[in-house]
Amino acid sequence: MKAKKIWALLMALAMVFSLAACGDTAEDTSDADNSDAENTDTAEASDLAYVQDKGTLVVGITEFEPMDYQNESGEWVGFDADLAKEFAESLGVEAQFQIIDWDSKIMELDGKTIDVVWNGMTLTEDVTSAMECSQPYLINQQVVVVPAAVADQYQSEDSLTDLAFAVEIGSAGCEIAAANGYNYTEVADQATALLEVASGTADAAIIDSLMAGAMIGEGTSYADLTSTVALTSEEYGVGFRKGSDLAAALNEFLDGKYADGSIQTLAETYGVQDALVQE
Repeated sequence: MKAKKIWALLMALAMVFSLAACGDTAEDTSDADNSDAENTDTAEASDLAYVQDKGTLVVGITEFEPMDYQNESGEWVGFDADLAKEFAESLGVEAQFQIIDWDSKIMELDGKTIDVVWNGMTLTEDVTSAMECSQPYLINQQVVVVPAAVADQYQSEDSLTDLAFAVEIGSAGCEIAAANGYNYTEVADQATALLEVASGTADAAIIDSLMAGAMIGEGTSYADLTSTVALTSEEYGVGFRKGSDLAAALNEFLDGKYADGSIQTLAETYGVQDALVQE
């Protein structure tokens, strides 16, 4: 009888020690998992480190002269494109340009198919709430473009109500058309909006004044088009993923470009010097 009691006691003690050991192991495993998660979070928190590790800065754009467009050799050039390449070089990486659906730019950023939106982007409330944005660097307006032959008929906002507009999907021009109750059709980009007006499938387009300055009027492919009413005044900025430390890095880079005068020289190269935000 005594032997049975002693054996039962030994078995109970063995179970207690076994459970305690399991608890320590579970706690150690949990601590290790938490440590790994913290390390992963820390690594992912730095967009700058992510870009430098993969060696490329993927720049989301649409074709938008004089900001981002291809020259005769097929190279992406323009005020924004040249700045993006110089910024990438300052980070020790290569700039790669990716044409995107402008309406999906935030999804492209968050999905990491691109690292930055750098394409004459207006700093709207929707943009600044969804992206980590740089300081503004250019002043822009949304302007109405019509055939020059009828421009005298459309010199005020009241005169625009019966026009059929073409606007870039997801753009500031699209937002204005919707807010003003205009009849409009969304197209892939601003260049297509101009083509719609030139071909007569739209009465007018709403595009950025900087693009209008480069692409319509005498000496351009759209010599028969002109701009009339300016609907807004706005600022351009560059957008990164929300919380990205690349925005601060870009601001520091831009400060240096202002300080040495090279941003002014670049603006003059592409004819946007009058729109340059003065530091």
